[in-house]
Amino acid sequence: MTEHPSAPQGKPTSYSRVTLSRIMTAVDVNLYGTVHGGVLMKFVDDVAGAAAARHSGGTAVTASIDEIVFSEPVRVGDLVHAHAQVNWTGHTSMEVGVKVVAERWDSAEDEPIRVATAYLVFVGVDVGGSPRPVRPVLPETAEDERRYREAEIRRAHRLARRRAIQAHRAG
Repeated sequence: MTEHPSAPQGKPTSYSRVTLSRIMTAVDVNLYGTVHGGVLMKFVDDVAGAAAARHSGGTAVTASIDEIVFSEPVRVGDLVHAHAQVNWTGHTSMEVGVKVVAERWDSAEDEPIRVATAYLVFVGVDVGGSPRPVRPVLPETAEDERRYREAEIRRAHRLARRRAIQAHRAG
């Protein structure tokens, strides 16, 4: 794991876990009669922000949405649950993974279905809006370790993409 020499004492992955739930209504739909992707994106950002703030012990702001995948449509009446946890931490940033599942209103006895997944990057900030150190995340299970390692891969890809774009612009 990455060392954090000046960061506060670490917290286990489970400390950051947050679930938000809501029933989707007619005001959430798009022209196709399903829930608008933007509604789900805001829901994802809300739950991820709560996990980031809980883990970091203060204000954390969205720096980027690394990836969001919509796998199934959400319908009016569905009870939707967004589950988030901090997967990885750097010195001031952290990756939050989100899984969104839906319980269909017309088949409530069925298992919830996965409707979206996302990875977001948050930065802990102080009262002046400057980045501040965040405590390390301490993976507890083999699944947490897997998520931590995959987050490191996504971070390496983000940084490589940024360097490649900057090099291209520099000519």
